[in-house]
Amino acid sequence: MALRAPALLPLLLLLLPLRAAGCPAACRCYSATVECGALRLRVVPLGIPPGTQTLFLQDNNIARLEPGALAPLAALRRLYLHNNSLRALEAGAFRAQPRLLELALTSNRLRGLRSGAFVGLAQLRVLYLAGNQLARLLDFTFLHLPRLQELHLQENSIELLEDQALAGLSSLALLDLSRNQLGTISREALQPLASLQVLRLTENPWRCDCALHWLGAWIKEGGQRLLTSRDRKIMCAEPPRLALQSLLDVSHSSLICIPPSVHVQPLELTANLGEDLRVACQASGYPQPLVTWRKVPQPREGRPRAQAQLEGGLLGLGGHSASDTGSGMLFLSNITLAHAGKYECEASNAGGAARVPFRLLVNASRQQPQQPAQPPPPAARPAGSEPRPEAGSMAFRALGVATQTAIAAAIALLALTALLLVAMICRRRRRRKKARGPPGEGALFVNDYLDGPCTFAQLEELRDERGHEMFVINRSKPLFAEGPAEAPADCGPEQGAGPGLRVPPPVAYEIHC
Repeated sequence: MALRAPALLPLLLLLLPLRAAGCPAACRCYSATVECGALRLRVVPLGIPPGTQTLFLQDNNIARLEPGALAPLAALRRLYLHNNSLRALEAGAFRAQPRLLELALTSNRLRGLRSGAFVGLAQLRVLYLAGNQLARLLDFTFLHLPRLQELHLQENSIELLEDQALAGLSSLALLDLSRNQLGTISREALQPLASLQVLRLTENPWRCDCALHWLGAWIKEGGQRLLTSRDRKIMCAEPPRLALQSLLDVSHSSLICIPPSVHVQPLELTANLGEDLRVACQASGYPQPLVTWRKVPQPREGRPRAQAQLEGGLLGLGGHSASDTGSGMLFLSNITLAHAGKYECEASNAGGAARVPFRLLVNASRQQPQQPAQPPPPAARPAGSEPRPEAGSMAFRALGVATQTAIAAAIALLALTALLLVAMICRRRRRRKKARGPPGEGALFVNDYLDGPCTFAQLEELRDERGHEMFVINRSKPLFAEGPAEAPADCGPEQGAGPGLRVPPPVAYEIHC
């Protein structure tokens, strides 16, 4: 056996995968195939050989295809990215793969598809998008896949398939829309599928109303060839009277719609500059109407200048869930003069459409309506007096321009009067000080009230050159019975403390000067 071991070595080497010189770490490379599955990768690994035709990247954690990550792989024919964490596809993500035939994106986290996501895949034959979180397929999503033959969209949350979503799929043979949230589908949505051979629509909450007239008639007339016996069981989920019945068993007279009616209150509203505005539009009908707002352009306007922002996701609130009340909300923030004008709320369903106009007027003034003044508590101010708003306070700013001007003028007048009074008092005091005589020749009493001379006889009435009355001390009558010959100028109580001073009871005399 030991002698035969060297002979088995070449055979064992042939059974092992041939690792290319440029194979990424931890990946396995076989000729034109690279297998990098279940390696917990977060990005497409570097170093994949340019000649790779089949690339397995399944069961990893790739959340985004970096720009240029697949650019070197121009020879790629099959790309398997299922069971990853992709949330979106950038426009042109596969532009460098013109030879790609099969693309598997099953079981990722895709919520939407951009119209340019599949640009460059002119040769693609099979596209797997099952098991994602797609909710809406918008117009021209698959426009760049003219040779696509199989489109797998099952097990998503698709509730809306727009009329041109499948445009460009003239070669499509199989379309799987089963296990989604479709309530209706239009004839126009399936018209581009000229080569369709297999159609799967089961396990959707179909709403059996007038919008599905065509589907029942189409299946009975010739569409049965596209449906297996299982796929023909298109079961109604609503209205309640038709729940759990097959669409093929429901008569056309039972597939009815109730046209919408719209209510907006009020129909006209005036808003101030800078405010936020919400206006509700309530609609009823069956199926639940789709509610949208738009601004009606004025005759001189080429297009609306203000755009209405709507709550509810897109341009309105549709009746796609049981909790929806059928109301759309017009929301305008930071109102300007450009928001003024006529708006229109439209509600539409398969039974028709209804519109209600709404007019918005914008007050050019930013003044807020005055609030009634609240009287203060009785102890806060005397009865009958009104509080005066201070300049700069919120109450003062809330007054009108005329009222503010009057208050400001009154305050200025009071201030001027006070200044004049102060000036007069100062001038009067300066004059009185100036009129005092030198010591020993009699002093002029300039105080309006003083503690007085000792006796009235000591005062002598004089008149100055202007005729003003003045009283001076009569120096001829001594103030002291004994003591110095010269008496002080004043003989008020403060000077009566000396010895020998004869001080009668102080008497106050008014002196006019």
